[in-house]
Amino acid sequence: MEILKDMYDAITAGDAKKTEELVTLALEQNMSPNKILDEGMLAAMNDIGENFKNGIVFIPEVLVAARAMNMGAVLLKPALMEEGVVSKGTVIIGTAKGDLHDIGKNLVRLMMECKGFTVVDLGVDVSAEKFVESAKEHNADIIACSALLTTTMVEMQRIVDAVSEAGLSTKVMVGGAPVTDAYCKSIGADGYTPDATSASEMALGFI
Repeated sequence: MEILKDMYDAITAGDAKKTEELVTLALEQNMSPNKILDEGMLAAMNDIGENFKNGIVFIPEVLVAARAMNMGAVLLKPALMEEGVVSKGTVIIGTAKGDLHDIGKNLVRLMMECKGFTVVDLGVDVSAEKFVESAKEHNADIIACSALLTTTMVEMQRIVDAVSEAGLSTKVMVGGAPVTDAYCKSIGADGYTPDATSASEMALGFI
């Protein structure tokens, strides 16, 4: 439908005002909130994520598109709740203890939300104990931890061990500039991806 194509274009262009107008118009026309979300908003963010992964667009473009989508999502959320949209799963996300970097973590959170996950963001400098405590509290499916420093990567091992000791079935995903697939395997984590889009796709595979 034309309105969904226009919404897709507005989000990919980062036009928040236009996105809000189109979401409002679509709801006024009694369009299904799920259809608006899937075919207008998520379709746009999926393509933005793919283009980011392929180096066609960069962080500034991703952030303005995300802002446009989030502005539209605020308007759409009440209608989605009425329609009973079910979350794909719950992800606990944060940056490893001792690490204060969050750009990569924020992008992963964004892409996971765009895939339909409920994401609990613990922020930066998060200990293994806090990850596990939050995973228990929210009955989380996945813990996603990032690190930008080699000195903070060691906390990822502690997270894997803490999840195991707590007897949780929660999957542990790791990422960040110094992290590799080999390191992921060496600490017994469940998955590593090099970028936010791949992380959200891997998360879906765990559900």
